[in-house]
Amino acid sequence: MSFNQDLNQELQRISAIVGGDTLAVDVPAGRLTAEILAVDAIGCSPSAVTFATPQLAKATVHELKKVSDDLSHRLNYLLEPISLIEADAELATVQMRSNPPQKDDDGTRYYELLVRRGGELSLVRYQKLPGQPRQPVPAHLTREVFVKLAGDLVAAVP
Repeated sequence: MSFNQDLNQELQRISAIVGGDTLAVDVPAGRLTAEILAVDAIGCSPSAVTFATPQLAKATVHELKKVSDDLSHRLNYLLEPISLIEADAELATVQMRSNPPQKDDDGTRYYELLVRRGGELSLVRYQKLPGQPRQPVPAHLTREVFVKLAGDLVAAVP
């Protein structure tokens, strides 16, 4: 089966589970996982999407920045564009966020994407209400966008 078929099969499996489940698909370069809170015929609501790969286990910050730059160009279909916020050489982590974030009467919502040495790319959507700490919230994606996102996370790793 292809990667896309595996993802769609996992979404179909999770659609039958009340409250969602963890999606996991192995690829030659690593493992993609997602905490899926809900799935229907049109879309899904992941609370986090992570690609773990040994190919970034010893990556330098410069190499991680290359991956993040590639992702900022690939992920142009999300609600907001994602761009580099900080590159921490000591922790070997690159932090990216929606730029600009989505703001309205319900507060601020944004994606945060971390690219870490040790081999992990993780995408989470957050909401920040006035006077409150930020909280992770599910992203609401069509199935097609979720499959594209998963493929782009995998493809960004050299």
